[in-house]
Amino acid sequence: MTADPLLDPVPPTGDVAPGGRLRRNRAFLALWSAATVSVFGSFVTRIALPFVAIETLRAGPIEVSMLRAVELLAALLVGFVAGAWVDRLRRRPVMIWADLGRAALLASIPVAAFGGWLALPQVFLVSAGAAVLTTFFDAADKAYLPVLVGRRDLVRANSALAATASAVEFAGFGVGGVLVRLFTAPIAIALDAVTFVVSALLLGTIRRPEPAPPPADEREPIATEIRGGLAVVAGDPVLRGLLWGSMGLAAMWGSFGAVWLLFATGEVGLDAAVIGVIAAIGGIGSLAGALLASRTVGRFGLGRLVVVSVLVGAAANLLIPLSPAGLPLVAIGFLLAQQLVGDSAITMFDVTEVSLRQSRVGDRQLGRVNATVRVLGVLAQLGGTIVAGLVAEAAGLRVAAFLGPLFALVGAVGLYRSPVRRVGRVREAPGQP
Repeated sequence: MTADPLLDPVPPTGDVAPGGRLRRNRAFLALWSAATVSVFGSFVTRIALPFVAIETLRAGPIEVSMLRAVELLAALLVGFVAGAWVDRLRRRPVMIWADLGRAALLASIPVAAFGGWLALPQVFLVSAGAAVLTTFFDAADKAYLPVLVGRRDLVRANSALAATASAVEFAGFGVGGVLVRLFTAPIAIALDAVTFVVSALLLGTIRRPEPAPPPADEREPIATEIRGGLAVVAGDPVLRGLLWGSMGLAAMWGSFGAVWLLFATGEVGLDAAVIGVIAAIGGIGSLAGALLASRTVGRFGLGRLVVVSVLVGAAANLLIPLSPAGLPLVAIGFLLAQQLVGDSAITMFDVTEVSLRQSRVGDRQLGRVNATVRVLGVLAQLGGTIVAGLVAEAAGLRVAAFLGPLFALVGAVGLYRSPVRRVGRVREAPGQP
């Protein structure tokens, strides 16, 4: 078998590349700052938007799962196109316009609430529109990072971004729950609209030149470019293996999103403030996972880490349906443990998975590959959401909560059977920055 020049099958010792370059990299620091404020607002809305449906508009399990399904379906429909267009354009302007568009959409929720005409269809439309813009933003963001830091610093850069997001998660979820409790969900969403504007302004300060996109006369039809992105993923056994893990976790998060808030409020009897604190504690777990990711890869190898992290994430999510309804303090302990352990493991997977993907794919293919992974992940998440909503209606929330760990376990099996588990580290490709 021909050796892969980008993989080292022997786990290295020590940490990965030093981080001093990142601290001196002003373009990366601007991207990091933009991500910090944007992620803060996004975590607030992750709590607040479902509560707009649940508390303000009296939505039930089907409506809440439909809200999530509409968001996922919108991202699914534009995912492949977004990746192809991102590979045709400079990435920073795409990210800026996506931020501004999301700010305008989210701002419509508090405006409509204060005017007295807020209805569930508008919430669905805002969720779908924001998902479309987020799809473009994410495809551009993950393709833009290697331009700013170079592939040799990708694991550390992704770890830094994930660590910051985790720390902000602690504050964002906590603040989100308190804002919903004190001022209502629409006001909490207004805060997120402001953060997207700030993010756009920070991205506007980046002056690092990007590689020129291909000239218009050299571009192929969108459908051909989309097939090219699919072919890259299909032809690389490492990318295919990582996709198993990503889709398994995506399906788990889909079922989680469909039932967790209703389970915590209906089965366990928690209010928005307590739920916000529990979710915020998960930020500590995510922070630990992000901080340990590069060191753990350096010591044990990337392949072992990604397989074990998915298995640990699946096991941790079993604590949700096992939370006892009649013992609220014990149930809170179970939910806190799920957040701490599960979020830590899954963050480790996310950091290493995206770093390996960015390292293996060329600059003008990366947008399409990112979009391919995102679309297939969204498809898995949509399936998990719909199945969990239907099972919750038919058999109850507790039964539906067992689906998440099962989905993740299937992803772990596919990941283990791939060459990914033999990967030690990512080597620098010849000619890469």
